[in-house]
Amino acid sequence: MAEKKIIAVAGATGAQGGGLVRAIQSDPDGGFQARALTRDPESAKAAALAALGAEVVAADLDDPASVEAAFEGAYGAYCVTFFWDHFSPEREGAQAANMAAAAKKANLRHTIWSTLEDSRRFLALDDPRMPTLQGKYKVPHFAAKGESDRFFAATGLPVTNLLTSFYWDNLISFGMGPRAGADGNLVFAFPMGDRKLPGIAAEDIGRCAYGIFKAGPSAVPGTVGIAGQHLSGAEMAASLSRALGREAVYAPVPFDVYRGLGFPGADDLGNMFQFNHDFANVFGAARDVEVSRRLNPALQDFDAWLAANVSRIPIG
Repeated sequence: MAEKKIIAVAGATGAQGGGLVRAIQSDPDGGFQARALTRDPESAKAAALAALGAEVVAADLDDPASVEAAFEGAYGAYCVTFFWDHFSPEREGAQAANMAAAAKKANLRHTIWSTLEDSRRFLALDDPRMPTLQGKYKVPHFAAKGESDRFFAATGLPVTNLLTSFYWDNLISFGMGPRAGADGNLVFAFPMGDRKLPGIAAEDIGRCAYGIFKAGPSAVPGTVGIAGQHLSGAEMAASLSRALGREAVYAPVPFDVYRGLGFPGADDLGNMFQFNHDFANVFGAARDVEVSRRLNPALQDFDAWLAANVSRIPIG
């Protein structure tokens, strides 16, 4: 039996990386083995991945030597950063640079970089439509990833840039689900006006990434955008109503109101939603549902995701 190709997976205990580890380990005949990178190999999430047969190794994206050690001997790597852990675009860029350098040193055959558009390519910093944040960004967590594409391009190695979409899981983890209004009726308050937003189940990001690794770098374009479905706020509310058995009415939240909600990152997310709204045609066109389904035949639409997860959505 041929030796399996090792895929080093950054953020393995997170949404994207965890989905990829599970996809790899659930396909024992696929020819790949997951090497799960985590800062805490003793955590419950790490133990769950080890129970699936994944190799769990300690690595910290802020520590270049640990990333180099984790990539050594691997065929490929899945590289992702988590802005919401620290809210620093500069730190996120440094982490991306560390992974790109480690990929180069290990001479990886295929690297996937989970990225997003740098909104400054579409919207100048002095554009008054939305505030500039941290002095040099419109959407910091988009820009940090988009401007880090250059680190991976500079390696000269086979790299696939993976453009992800809005996680439907945010309705659970970020509390973006419906809320009961003063009259007791459910309101789905969401800042997308009447435009459609590409969305995806977080687990399907990993499954699509696995499809890219299976296809190989020569069979996929340099950039791949994925989504499970493109939906308006009203369409999401209709699906939520069916899943909950209780009507949820869509209420479009003005972007300025969302930016002012006061929770950490509200201004960044408010700008993100406005960017997705104002440039919906370009943003949506970059994320093809049929391409996603070819990579991941088990791709879920929103109704399928809700059928499995509606009980986990907190209803205020």
